[in-house]
Amino acid sequence: MYYEDCTVGESHITPARTITEADVVMFAGLSGDYNPLHIDAEFGKGTIFKERIAHGLLGLAVAAGLKARLGLFDGTVVAFLGLTWEFKKPIFFGDTIHACFTIAEKRETKQPDRGIIVQDVQVFNQRGEVVQAGRHTVMVKRRPQD
Repeated sequence: MYYEDCTVGESHITPARTITEADVVMFAGLSGDYNPLHIDAEFGKGTIFKERIAHGLLGLAVAAGLKARLGLFDGTVVAFLGLTWEFKKPIFFGDTIHACFTIAEKRETKQPDRGIIVQDVQVFNQRGEVVQAGRHTVMVKRRPQD
């Protein structure tokens, strides 16, 4: 999608993906975050969650990947400019998450070949609960003029 193709208020729902123990272990290795809340089953039993939970940033990363799987902005995103994000509920091992994003704002830039898109994003678990939410701001190409 080019800048011109985006309509404020338009929403898209991603495919879903189950968060596995392997995902959490690989994310711990990649990020270096070996907090026992994520990797130690016995420790997890003694927490308010009563079990291990996925890294919050893993949920954010998976949500970004699920958005990318739609292919809507393949070849048109120039840059990811920023985000605001809230971790509302834990993501447990075995939870199946998906995201919904809505075009919240569009802004032109000084450059005629690109624009700014602001997306409101919500991540849901299999029970329909919002586990994470925020805003993603991206720069996208404008449709080339012939």
